[in-house]
Amino acid sequence: MQKIAKDIKEQSFRPIYLLYGEEDYLRKQYKDRLTKALADPEDTMNYHYFEGKDISPEKLIDLAETMPFLAERRVIVVENSGFFKSTQEKLADYLKELSDTTVFVFVEEQVDKRGKMFKACKDLGYAAEFSAQDEQVLRRWIIGMLQKDGKQITQRALEEFLERTGTDMSIISTELEKLLCYTMGKSDITSEDVDAVCTRQITNRIFDMIEKVAAGQQKAALDLYYDLLSLKEPPMRILFLIARQFNLLYQAKLLRGKGYDNKAMGSKLGLAPFIASKYMAQAARFKTSQLRTAIEECVTAEESVKTGRMTDVLAVELLIIKFSSGSMG
Repeated sequence: MQKIAKDIKEQSFRPIYLLYGEEDYLRKQYKDRLTKALADPEDTMNYHYFEGKDISPEKLIDLAETMPFLAERRVIVVENSGFFKSTQEKLADYLKELSDTTVFVFVEEQVDKRGKMFKACKDLGYAAEFSAQDEQVLRRWIIGMLQKDGKQITQRALEEFLERTGTDMSIISTELEKLLCYTMGKSDITSEDVDAVCTRQITNRIFDMIEKVAAGQQKAALDLYYDLLSLKEPPMRILFLIARQFNLLYQAKLLRGKGYDNKAMGSKLGLAPFIASKYMAQAARFKTSQLRTAIEECVTAEESVKTGRMTDVLAVELLIIKFSSGSMG
């Protein structure tokens, strides 16, 4: 990322850039900064944007071989193409002969680092990975954004804020904007402010639901389910997230049994350490056998819906009732 910022500052660009990784917010930020530095997006003669799986490599090559019109360079941005998870030998080979008046910017969430396209971009240009940021980076970023607006946030409020948003920087950015608008006219942000305006993401609601299940609080668990339905969340998505939650808890319990700390566990599960600690605390409320049974029950419920033996709304409701009644094995 620093190399991209340096290239922009010095106006010295590489022929190929690959921006990849799971952190959408950072990918978009750097894509926008880079493309604006390379060309005017309104210049349709020299700036070209392609998105999706149906992009023709041959068309890209034809464009790349065309001289820019009254401009220093031709810029071709290719996003979510899937080129980096499939065989694209022709395009990969062409990149080795790329004209010095053309710059490619590839933007992908997932890549195969063994593939020819990835190796070509890395060898001939610059490949920047945008992975999920750790807790300390997110904390500094949030505090920095608030300080720009002349605001401070209490430690407790920051903890509450991150619990609600998770580590997705796009969600954090949106929720920060809401928080700044709500606290206009005051300098200190409290947990009460966070509670008043920041949305609990569906994964947080599922986490809360499983907490109620673990405590045997059946009505509270069902109320959370009905709340999600009232928000138009599809029952099958809720079922998927419940299954995902139990799977994460099961893995967390196994990893803790092997001596993993929160940081190592978070790395294995794709969770920030502070979130991994929450999952470990919740996993401790179940036996390993119960978590395994819960995962199996979720699979059975999905099969019941798909085969028409039960409606999706009822299948999830019965699961929650069963889990919270202590009959998970």
